[in-house]
Amino acid sequence: MNQHNQLQSELKVLRQEMKHKFNRHVSIQDLLSDRWETAQFYGFGEGTSCYNNVLIIGDVKVGKNTWIGPNVILDGSGGLEIGDHVSISAGVQIYTHDTVEWSTSLGKAEIQRQPTQLGDGVYVGPNSVIQMGTTVGDKAIIGAMSFVNKDIPAAGKWLGTRLSRVP
Repeated sequence: MNQHNQLQSELKVLRQEMKHKFNRHVSIQDLLSDRWETAQFYGFGEGTSCYNNVLIIGDVKVGKNTWIGPNVILDGSGGLEIGDHVSISAGVQIYTHDTVEWSTSLGKAEIQRQPTQLGDGVYVGPNSVIQMGTTVGDKAIIGAMSFVNKDIPAAGKWLGTRLSRVP
C-alpha cells in the first residue's frame, strides 16, 4: 500500500471514531490533534478545549472548563483574559488591538492596544466580534453575530449590532 492510500485509510478510521464519539465531522488537523491537548499546550485552564484551527496571538489567559470553538481569533496582543466555563462559539473574534490610527496616519501613529476581559460563565454566540478594551461581566450572553464595543455588565445581554459614536 502506498503512503497516500495508507493515509486515506488512517483518516477514514479517525473520521469514523469522531463520528461515533461526537457525531461530527471536523477538519483533518482536528482529527490529528486533541482539543484538550491544544488548550493545555497554551497553558489554558484544566478541562478547557480549543480547536486546532484557532488563531491565538500574544498573551491569552483562559480559565477552566472553557470551550473555544473552531475558526476563532483570540488576539492577546494587548492582554486577553477569559474566565471559567465560557463558551466561545465558532467564528468569534476577540480583539485587544486595532490599527485604525496607525493606518489612517500612514504609519505615524502607534498601533492601539487595550486589554479585553470576559468573566466567568459567559456565552458568546457564533460569528460575534468583541472589540478591544471591553469587559464582559460574569454570566453575560452575547447573541450570534453581535458586535460588542462597550462593556457588558454581569448577567447582561448583548444582541445584534449596537454602534457608538466615535469622538
